[in-house]
Amino acid sequence: MGLWARYNKLLDAQPLLTKAFTSLVGFTAGDVLAQKFIEDSEKPYDVMRTVRMGSFGLLLHGTTGHYFYGFLDSKMPGTKPVTVATKVAIDQFFWNPIFGLMFFGYGNLMEGKSMEDYKKKIGADLQTAVMGSWAVWIPAHTVNFAFVPPAQRLLYINTIQIGYNVFLSFLGNKEVEDDAPAEKKEL
Repeated sequence: MGLWARYNKLLDAQPLLTKAFTSLVGFTAGDVLAQKFIEDSEKPYDVMRTVRMGSFGLLLHGTTGHYFYGFLDSKMPGTKPVTVATKVAIDQFFWNPIFGLMFFGYGNLMEGKSMEDYKKKIGADLQTAVMGSWAVWIPAHTVNFAFVPPAQRLLYINTIQIGYNVFLSFLGNKEVEDDAPAEKKEL
């Protein structure tokens, strides 16, 4: 049995667990790429950062994605253009900001930072995360909802997510400047 067949067998038998582990791989790979190839090469590799990113994929991204995309597909089945456009709009204008809050909140919690630090991070970076998402995920989800079978959606998302996670890892681990102008902080 080939790798694709084994993956699909796992997906049929244990969809939540399979999607959670798929997200673990995607978030781990994205952080490794960010640290090794995007960020300052003088900076030492941060293993715990990779653990935080991977565990976010395992515990939150894979699980919430399973339920969220399952919910969308159950309420709006099909691939008609209006259905696809509606799913993309719901994903990007409702789910995307919630995802950003979860992503920054999880990182904040795992690093032992305060609620004030979380608020500063949201003020400084949520808008960038949401708008950066639009550039990648509006076209990606248009393809996703139009052509990818529902059971394969999270695998497709995680494939693209590896590249997007380079951006998220960089943004999520960037220090917040205290003197950022207030008008840039608002979403």
